[in-house]
Amino acid sequence: MHAFANPARFLSIARPLTGWLGWCGALLIAVAAVAGLGFTPRDYLQGDTVRIMYVHVPSAWLGMAGWSAIAVASLMELVWRHPLAAIAARASAVPGALFTFLCLASGSIWGRPTWGTWWEWDGRMTSMLVLLFLYFGYIGLASARGPGAAGSRIVAVFGLFGAINLPIIHYSVLWWRTLHQGQSIGLGGSSIDGSILWPLPIAMLGFSLLFGAIVLMRMRAMLADIKVEARMRRMAA
Repeated sequence: MHAFANPARFLSIARPLTGWLGWCGALLIAVAAVAGLGFTPRDYLQGDTVRIMYVHVPSAWLGMAGWSAIAVASLMELVWRHPLAAIAARASAVPGALFTFLCLASGSIWGRPTWGTWWEWDGRMTSMLVLLFLYFGYIGLASARGPGAAGSRIVAVFGLFGAINLPIIHYSVLWWRTLHQGQSIGLGGSSIDGSILWPLPIAMLGFSLLFGAIVLMRMRAMLADIKVEARMRRMAA
């Protein structure tokens, strides 16, 4: 990873990669949308409502993956002092919060006809809401703290602390018996019929590539801001 510590070397790779990730992700999302809306059958219990799965599941995955990226980058910043670690962590926060919100919103829309309620204070939904608040706290703290070493370390510690919520989200459906269904897809197989399931991996890959493109765009923008700020300080001196 230290091979990409040089911002110029990182930007030389990030610029073309951003476009590839963005366009490939958008194409896969479009394919998954067409397949999910037009080529999969209605569920025998949930009807067309089950199609929300193609947005809800990738959003849940990326909401958790976004904070995982923050935690890993924060660890690299604290232990190895990686120059781009803080920028990578902060760049992952906003898209992570966005997908966490989409997870909660799509889950609420899915739950209304399925459960008869928009919201239930069960383990999975409550822990995902906590994750959204953690994102808000991280974004606010990162905005308040400057790029200095002391302020950056405080933000990194918060990023590591928030990772405690990730296993709670994952195992909540096993620890507490509530309205939220248990794990439908695992290493041993899936409880979802293959005729409905097959567009989901396409959607997950597409949204993941789009997430990566957004993170790279934000990292490039942050590096540009730092470069402009440094140039302004030199001119003022």
